[in-house]
Amino acid sequence: MENPDRSATMITVSDRSAEGTREDLSGPLGTRLLEEAGWEVEGVVVPDDRDAIAGAILAAVDAGVALVVTTGGTGLGPRDVTPEATGPLLDRPIPGIAERLRAVVADRLPASTLSRGVAGLRGRTLVVNLAGSPGAVQDGMPVILSVAAHVADQVRGGDHT
Repeated sequence: MENPDRSATMITVSDRSAEGTREDLSGPLGTRLLEEAGWEVEGVVVPDDRDAIAGAILAAVDAGVALVVTTGGTGLGPRDVTPEATGPLLDRPIPGIAERLRAVVADRLPASTLSRGVAGLRGRTLVVNLAGSPGAVQDGMPVILSVAAHVADQVRGGDHT
């Protein structure tokens, strides 16, 4: 990892993508957007399973990445468990990020308010859940990128600039 303050893991949560029966479009899009913004990114695909999701997040945190973004599993389906897997891992919830992610497209796409994604810190790693569509990643990544570098600086002792 060349710059730990700009390192990220993009986690796709999808049974079908994990099985190889559906192409993952959201994760590669998120990876590309992060890389274009100067982040070093690793992509991971896991099934809709609490232990698999939590394990992928914890592996990224243990590796020292500054940012973990998940895509998928935030809705109301019976297998949508990303918030349940993520929430207990957070030391410091940051509800404003999740609220902003829902609000950014709410007027255009009212169903975005059904996303149950959460955001917060696990140690010095910012963890953010996005809904599982390319549109959610396209719309949400600017919100994340607008604060991620500042969060990475702050948790490492940087000044409030």
